[in-house]
Amino acid sequence: MVWGPMDRVDKPSIVDREANLTGLYYFYDRPLASGPDTVGVVLVVCREQGLQQVVWVGRPLDGPAHATAREAIRREGVRRYGEPQPGPAPGSLVSPSGQAFLATRTLPDGALGLVMSASGPDYAACSENHRTATGHPAAAHMADLIGGMVP
Repeated sequence: MVWGPMDRVDKPSIVDREANLTGLYYFYDRPLASGPDTVGVVLVVCREQGLQQVVWVGRPLDGPAHATAREAIRREGVRRYGEPQPGPAPGSLVSPSGQAFLATRTLPDGALGLVMSASGPDYAACSENHRTATGHPAAAHMADLIGGMVP
């Protein structure tokens, strides 16, 4: 995938629109979300900036499996983006550039699920347009997903 305008996209499971954002939701039965540890993938497409965020939602994991998966994702994030800093949500990590974010969400049954997002170079402008139109930044949707604050 490439940040910005898109000329082709696989058919999503669900499409959701709010102001300048279109969320393309892919559940585990769709090609973009077909990995064994994946519950879903969300592509956030901004009207003016194109694709500006990819959100990966992992399957529920128990304590040891969660810790192992989190560490593997953290290591890959370090390789791609540099050593992360603690993020605004408890236990979350954010890359030095703010472009990548990893968090744990607690599901209603108490299970833990990892959520990771990567944002494109024009995400801030997209988010500001969203705030102007709705009164909240684009990151509010990610915060709803994990139940906490996001950068």
